[in-house]
Amino acid sequence: MSAATLAAPIQPSLKLSTASPAFRRTAFGAFIGGFGTFAMVYSLQPLMPHFSQAFAVSAATASGVVSASTGMLALGLIPASLLADRLGRKPVMNAALALGALLMLLSAWAPDFTSLLWLRAALGLVLAGLPAVAMAYLSEEIEPAVLGRVMGLYIAGNALGGMLGRFLTALLAEWFAWPVALAALGGLGLVCAGLFWHSLPPSRHFQPKAVGLAQLWRDTRQHWRDPGLPWLFSSAFLLMGCFVSLYNYLGYRLHAAPYSLSSAQLGLVFLLYVLGMGASAWAGQLADRIGRRNVLWLMVATMALGLLLTLLDPLPLIILGLAIATLGFFGAHSVASSWVGRRALQARALASALYLTAYYLGGSLIGWLSGLLWPLAGWSGLVSFLLLTLLACLAIALRLRGLAPLVPDRVMPTYSAAGVAPSAH
Repeated sequence: MSAATLAAPIQPSLKLSTASPAFRRTAFGAFIGGFGTFAMVYSLQPLMPHFSQAFAVSAATASGVVSASTGMLALGLIPASLLADRLGRKPVMNAALALGALLMLLSAWAPDFTSLLWLRAALGLVLAGLPAVAMAYLSEEIEPAVLGRVMGLYIAGNALGGMLGRFLTALLAEWFAWPVALAALGGLGLVCAGLFWHSLPPSRHFQPKAVGLAQLWRDTRQHWRDPGLPWLFSSAFLLMGCFVSLYNYLGYRLHAAPYSLSSAQLGLVFLLYVLGMGASAWAGQLADRIGRRNVLWLMVATMALGLLLTLLDPLPLIILGLAIATLGFFGAHSVASSWVGRRALQARALASALYLTAYYLGGSLIGWLSGLLWPLAGWSGLVSFLLLTLLACLAIALRLRGLAPLVPDRVMPTYSAAGVAPSAH
């Protein structure tokens, strides 16, 4: 729970296994929830060069259509998790998706760039209710032995939603106009909200609990005193910041000469997110088998290799580098998020919220800083900055290799399963 010590362990036999029809409904609901959330959060990313031209704003300012959403999403995570502790997991997630879809529709009628930013900020704030709660819900309902698989599916939904959301807005903006693209994404969000409400079973193990600020502070301090959790939070900040920056500003590079890609062609680039879907599920299963400490650093190194390849000039090599970086990011994210769950034996949803707060703040802050660097140092300067963030993340991953596990790798009590796994995009 978000800020309270769990009462008693839930017996493994009472949790959902792969043989249960409710398990399949839960897995599908988690996938759809992640899909809808991140389709709406990141769908405007390929339109940043368009907004720079249409509203005469800089790349850093245009990045606000993404960073305003992710920044407010980060700020809303802990309040949303506390609300879910009182009202229940599923009601908060249902409301988050439905309100987010309505705000997405309203964004289509934004009269100016400032209004669009305010609506995007509001969208991020209300959508915080799903990623803040989803993994806590799953950890309470799913058997620990297969939690990594469902977590991977949730992140795969994030990846597919982020991919198709970006692709559809880029395509529709070129064929029609950006308001049409945003209205279409709002409609897609409403469909996802309906499917999510229909498919996800009600909580069977949730117990309402009001949490005071004193308890919240104690639980937060407990997590920050853990020898592993603060480093995992830091890795989330760095990984997401690097990944968002890569996709934010590569669009500007490919939109300019000598590549001169159109909005629709840039949207095709985001189809690489399909690699993230496979990588997140694969890395989650691999980590379940051989241990997170043996997988995380390899995924971070893979992302750095892909980033280096984008320094080359031929377009196929740039795309290859982007594909490798995408695979590495989603693999690292899946491993780190599930690792938080193994360490958070108490106050699960709070651990999830702290991880996600660092994750989205990284995307917002590093993404904005990269926008300031882009016009000053160009692509090579931007990549050098992002490589430094990944080197710091690699150092964290190598440090975590020596972290003593709280429970054996293959035997995890049901009450220690994680309430975390953001999302991405």
